[in-house]
Amino acid sequence: MNYKATSPEDYISQLPPERQEPISKLRVIISKNLPKGFEEQMSYGMPGFVVPHSIYPDGYHCDTNLPLPFINIASQKNFIAVYHSGVYADKNLYDWFVAEYPKYVKTKLDMGKSCIRFKKIETIPYALIGELCGKMTVDEWIALYEKNVKTK
Repeated sequence: MNYKATSPEDYISQLPPERQEPISKLRVIISKNLPKGFEEQMSYGMPGFVVPHSIYPDGYHCDTNLPLPFINIASQKNFIAVYHSGVYADKNLYDWFVAEYPKYVKTKLDMGKSCIRFKKIETIPYALIGELCGKMTVDEWIALYEKNVKTK
């Protein structure tokens, strides 16, 4: 779904009513649990948390005018998504998340490279997402990004 939003609040206000509360709750959980240094902003047309240029001047290798992305949340047509770049770049973090997920949710994990999809809003494991968000600092993300993702 494409929304023409200028801020996370604007994005949420444009969502269908049944999507506003879970996206708002994810936004709060992520914000409360991320280590210091990440900043919230609109990123790729959705609310996101990034490493700002003030901390990482190189920015994102695909477009250095953009800050380094880390987590985004989105309301898609058939699901709510959490995009977590650390899960994609760190196998240990990925393995931890996959192992923990069944402790919180009885349905099968629906996940792509960095995309965690929730087709049923009532199955979003907010506590698990919060724990995931606290597992990587800005410095750890930058080091991992430079080692595994950034093109030299």
